[in-house]
Amino acid sequence: MLRIFILAALFAGPAFAAQQCGPRDRVLAALVSKYGESRRVIGMSASNTVMEVFASDETGTWTITVTDASGKTCLAASGDGFEAVREGVPPKGTEG
Repeated sequence: MLRIFILAALFAGPAFAAQQCGPRDRVLAALVSKYGESRRVIGMSASNTVMEVFASDETGTWTITVTDASGKTCLAASGDGFEAVREGVPPKGTEG
């Protein structure tokens, strides 16, 4: 959580820190320059927002962003311990 506020302070000072949002290009530039994160996942929500996961293999940090149609990007969550996994869907009848 502290990392979100550090990122927020980079973009637009106190107003940004309260909202945890900023222009997409500035948010992504900070994720790359400060944390070495690159985009790993992208998806579109039903409300026409784009959700993305950025992560770094070197540091293990990750950040989830949500961008609206106007280009405003908000930090939704962040943390460490990122590990890419590829799991298949279990055969029917073997769940849980």
